[in-house]
Amino acid sequence: MKKNVPKRWSRTKVYKCSPNTSNSWRSLPQAIEPDDLKRLLKKRFTPRDKCLILILLRTGMRISELLTLKVKNINLKQRTIIIHESAKNGVGRIVYISDDTFKALKKWLKARDPKKEFLFYSCRSEKMSYHTARSIFNKCLKKSFLKRKGYTLHHMRHTFASELLSAGMPLESLQILMGHSSLAVTRRYARLTNTALAADYYRSMQIVERGKINGSYRDYYQI
Repeated sequence: MKKNVPKRWSRTKVYKCSPNTSNSWRSLPQAIEPDDLKRLLKKRFTPRDKCLILILLRTGMRISELLTLKVKNINLKQRTIIIHESAKNGVGRIVYISDDTFKALKKWLKARDPKKEFLFYSCRSEKMSYHTARSIFNKCLKKSFLKRKGYTLHHMRHTFASELLSAGMPLESLQILMGHSSLAVTRRYARLTNTALAADYYRSMQIVERGKINGSYRDYYQI
């Protein structure tokens, strides 16, 4: 039997937080802090664990994309990885292999079972499960004294994007590497760091201060 709930207690609609509100920071992606990342990368891990972490950090792949990655889709000569189908929008893309990832990948390819089809696998199945990957990452965090920070596997994808933007990569290029269908999604990462913005500001302001701005703004007032 239903109880009579006072009208003032009933909730008829769920309101989503607007991106323009003061709570919009809650929807922003979170990245691993630079000092924490340096600590993580300095630690010694097994070839498998090191390779797993570096591929996520240096390619921006989603964990689901990494776990379904097959060895045949890795081209060491061209230093590329082919993702035939994005985990979110179904669109394929190519990501690139950095120097440190290249070294870690070669070590793992040498140590792994060559009969296995997938790059990462477990004893019981051909493909490593998300639970196993999460356990590996948590073990690495614990060894690096970062477990209490609450970092997850997906934080490494966010870190990839944040670091490249800080290094000055254009949003359009990052969008392709991340496999985003919309530039608006990629633009969220621009709010995490102001390094690239600061560099653009000072570079432009030097031109302004030297008096190199010519012409007139008057014509544009009529637009």
